[in-house]
Amino acid sequence: MKKLICLLFCCLFFLPAAAQWKWHNPMKAGFPVIQNQGFTKEIGDSYTRLPGRAKGVVSEPVWNLSRHSAGLAIYFYSDAPRIKVRYAVTGGLNMPHMPSTGVSGVDLYSINSDGEWRFCFGNYSFKDTITYTYNNIGKDRYHKQGFEYRLYLPLYNGVEWLEIGTPKDAELEFIPVSPEKPIVLYGTSIAQGACASRPAMAWGTILQRSLDYPLINLGFSGNGKLAKEVLQFIGETDARLYILDCMPNLIHEDEAHVTELAIAAVKQLREKRSAPILLVEHDGYSNQQTDTLQYKLFAKTNRASRKAYEQLQSEGVKDVYYLSYEELDMPSDSWVDYVHPSDFGMQHQAVAVEKKVREILHIPAGTIATTRPVTQRREPGMYEWRARHRAFLEHIANHPPKAVILGNSITHYWGGEPEHRNKNGRETWEKVMRPAGFQNLGCGWDRIENVLWRVYHGELDGYEAGKVVLMIGTNNCGLNSDKEIVEGLRFLLSAIHQRQPKASVKVIGILPRRNQEQWVRNINFDIKEMVETEGYEFANPGTALLQQDGKINESLFIGDGLHPNDKGYELIAGEISSLNKSF
Repeated sequence: MKKLICLLFCCLFFLPAAAQWKWHNPMKAGFPVIQNQGFTKEIGDSYTRLPGRAKGVVSEPVWNLSRHSAGLAIYFYSDAPRIKVRYAVTGGLNMPHMPSTGVSGVDLYSINSDGEWRFCFGNYSFKDTITYTYNNIGKDRYHKQGFEYRLYLPLYNGVEWLEIGTPKDAELEFIPVSPEKPIVLYGTSIAQGACASRPAMAWGTILQRSLDYPLINLGFSGNGKLAKEVLQFIGETDARLYILDCMPNLIHEDEAHVTELAIAAVKQLREKRSAPILLVEHDGYSNQQTDTLQYKLFAKTNRASRKAYEQLQSEGVKDVYYLSYEELDMPSDSWVDYVHPSDFGMQHQAVAVEKKVREILHIPAGTIATTRPVTQRREPGMYEWRARHRAFLEHIANHPPKAVILGNSITHYWGGEPEHRNKNGRETWEKVMRPAGFQNLGCGWDRIENVLWRVYHGELDGYEAGKVVLMIGTNNCGLNSDKEIVEGLRFLLSAIHQRQPKASVKVIGILPRRNQEQWVRNINFDIKEMVETEGYEFANPGTALLQQDGKINESLFIGDGLHPNDKGYELIAGEISSLNKSF
């Protein structure tokens, strides 16, 4: 009887704890949330990689492998102190050379308000229902709205169902599928992710995290063979770049046939798409120095690949690029077996590919903070930064602007579309900026590196502006040296000119701010010198916001000594909106 009472007490004790959790199903979000998928309208309600109409068109092994969730991810916001993930998979949990955490596991990363990525380790259990539990999640330094999360799905298994759990008093909001053009990766088991120890360590996913573009993983284990049937589906995707990394699955083909396949693959894509195509050589074998057959196989394949590239170049096929075995330069300890990379090898290949991709897409990343593009989420209580970026892209696509102004909250809260509830200078915007044709591309709390990310992610693409005004840098005050701020602006101006080469470009000096007036004067002198040396226009309208003693005129600000009020905007708007010369 005592045992029965004890058991009943335990049940009553644990039942409320279980009831404290609420479960969120991505498939019931009300909008597509499966990132890096492609064919979203057809398969956005499943964790697969090719649409149903591919069955019977692509080979049976490719079709079966396309049911695996390699590269797919779910993005969400949450303020939960604990997060659980539970799901079921369709196949075996592991392979002899690849652990359950890679074959069937998930990976969770958090991104804080400064755009810094952090790996989240979860206690896991691999049973019929797989579970990951993430405990003791801290708080963001700026706010209580939690973090942005990226959940990467299994590499070598299908997902039947999945739910994300949070305590009942916590919030979770799924992030819609990115509208940006993806990178499409077509390759072998290596591209699919063998033999990463966990999903986010596949080299394609490492590349996706580094560039922060959608990346569609069409790696098919043993079946990345430049098949025209697969390329047919790849060509349906309007990508920013196509990566063809199939050489490791073509080693037993005749050398001339490999050359023909590579040429045919590029020309097939070119029939529909003009985006750059990157051909990647076989990266070699772990035992190529001790097994002469292995060395001959990959060397023959790479010769064929180079011949294909050279012929395409000679025929004038545009925007075809090449990544060689020498550039990949895989160290001897890069592999788990003879051909499949370890995490170390995956990281090495990702770095080599990233370097080439940044050259192709003109998205360099510098060595100091102000030259490394990064996101931010510093005031989600006011607005969601990524949502505003998406709204920019949609508005620009529907209303190509004649002029744009890039900036922080001083620009954001001025006026224009997309609208924001804070409108510190709406009257002046309507009187001066709107008639001049300006699109507001300001985001509250932005720094130079955040604007660089937005420029790299489409805010200056797809239209031809007559004017580009840049008003950024005040939020880097106290965090970066004057030299870093000036160099960051120089770097950003280069990115702007790359995308809007015909536009007149004006840089607005940092506006004066309370107790920083002398610093503003000094750095604006350095900014002016750099801007004019680079051949752009510089203006310093902020002097109109100063008193005779050099301090800010408080009556021209909203009360924080940083953001102008409508009267302040009225004094500076004319000089900001006008441009005196062309680049």
